[in-house]
Amino acid sequence: MTNPEPWITPDWPAPPGVHALVTTRAGGVSRPPFAAADGSGGRNLGFSEPDPAAPANRAALAGRLPSEPCWLRQVHGVRVVDADHVPPGALPEGDASVSARPGVVCCVLTADCLPVLLADSRGRAVAAIHAGWRGLAAGVIRNTVRALRTAAADPGGRVLAWLGPAIGPQRFEVGPEVRTAMRTLLPDADRAFAPGQGDRLLADLYALARQALAREDIADEDIRGGGLCTVSDARFYSYRRDRVTGRQAALIWIEGERDRIGADGYHPRRRT
Repeated sequence: MTNPEPWITPDWPAPPGVHALVTTRAGGVSRPPFAAADGSGGRNLGFSEPDPAAPANRAALAGRLPSEPCWLRQVHGVRVVDADHVPPGALPEGDASVSARPGVVCCVLTADCLPVLLADSRGRAVAAIHAGWRGLAAGVIRNTVRALRTAAADPGGRVLAWLGPAIGPQRFEVGPEVRTAMRTLLPDADRAFAPGQGDRLLADLYALARQALAREDIADEDIRGGGLCTVSDARFYSYRRDRVTGRQAALIWIEGERDRIGADGYHPRRRT
């Protein structure tokens, strides 16, 4: 059945009961500069830009999920939030969240930074990561993988990862300080950089994330995604392309016994 909504469903071997989605610019009520690429209502979900329609977009999204997403106040850091203990309506500071409880939705917002979704291979825990270059260099992926394994009560457990839409390696021009920062955590970081103009470099966030995941004993065959460029693909919000822009969401959760996934990829909200 055709998906009636412009969501992206990750193509990865997620275990039964684990569901994930990535929203796009389309399908909401935001007006320019937060509208969809064709000028229709945009689904800006961000907190950082003055878009009066963003709360309505977040509410509409939440209404199609098992619960309100665990929204985060993202600061390009390494803190991992335990989403299972976040009170309703709270906005904790962090750049990743983890859950082992069915129906709890982990969520990160991006507009060029890399969203990484993780799942324990037996479906016991899930996580969402906001991996900008600063957080990636500081260890946000490392911290989240370890938190996921702790939540799954399996320190050596197999972990699956999906790399979502982010600024692509042909569009992410950075200064040499970015490569220097990456070298501290990732000994092979130089392999993820190509020469740009002058002293500038082209950075491959996908490759850097794969290195960080590999250092946590995640096999290459268990890492999927990494082919959608937010700058080049007008379906996505992009700060590098537009400067004033919205945010899309990457979401992951464990299905509860009472949940039923719909044809459009969403669960109706559970009612108690």
